[in-house]
Amino acid sequence: MTSQPSVLVIGVGELGNAVLEALAAHPQHGQTTVLLRPSTITSSDPTKKAQMAKLASLNISTLAGDIVNATEDELSTLFAPYHTVVGCTGMTFPAGSQLKIARAVLAARVRRYLPWQFGVDYDAIGRGSSQDLFSEQLDVRDLLRGQKETQWVIISTGMFMSFLFWPPFDVVSRDRRTVRALGDWDNKVTVTTPRDIGRVVAEVVWASPETQGVVFTAGETVSYRRVAEVVEKVCKEKVNRQVWSMNVLKEELAKNPEDGIKKYKVVFAEGRGVAWDEATTFNSQRGMKLQGLEDWGRENVRMIG
Repeated sequence: MTSQPSVLVIGVGELGNAVLEALAAHPQHGQTTVLLRPSTITSSDPTKKAQMAKLASLNISTLAGDIVNATEDELSTLFAPYHTVVGCTGMTFPAGSQLKIARAVLAARVRRYLPWQFGVDYDAIGRGSSQDLFSEQLDVRDLLRGQKETQWVIISTGMFMSFLFWPPFDVVSRDRRTVRALGDWDNKVTVTTPRDIGRVVAEVVWASPETQGVVFTAGETVSYRRVAEVVEKVCKEKVNRQVWSMNVLKEELAKNPEDGIKKYKVVFAEGRGVAWDEATTFNSQRGMKLQGLEDWGRENVRMIG
């Protein structure tokens, strides 16, 4: 059997942990390493120690490095020994961090790169959207498309399924008595669980070396009407329904233009680049069944209400 390439994962948040577990569980898995801050590796904090013990139980190695404070050259040196780099963190990083990582990956001549772009279709949304963070993601795509030495795969997953029920996003109220549509009840959004994103990443990394470019996954593509129906079915009670019109959402953003959540609401209400046909996805083509909204809701009913 041909030995599998070495893989370096950046980050151990919700997504990073899901990816690491899936990489370790895949039947064709090879050696996996995760990049962690030195303080995390040596921490005496019980939570951090438990995290390190879990990584060891999965036979995942650790590499000390600090994405925020390291230079591009320092990151390039860290990345160079690995065949594949998978970015799984960035939400809290300073602006420019994803470009810095991408430049370091290319300078290191890494053979394959999966950047932290597990979200919407930034190409379809384009520049100048209400969410200015998307421009850097497009800059990363331009950088990758402008070279030929490093193969790259961007996995567009849509919104994390749990984000629909996240209190600050407020599409589903915490007491489950109100469900809100962003823009219109028939607007759609593609949602996928982190666990399933991890499974897709593992399949791409270990079993699909020919895959490259932008690919799409979907646990389910749902309308906000469907979200309300699922909440009623899972929670066994009627919900109030409210539409947040585009005008209302833009007015709210204008009152607080630096509010990241309000920026996201406008993007999703516009409905461009946030939903796609499940039949065209990588997971559908590979015969991978991912979790849909109703199954997730039954499994996480306490989170919904």
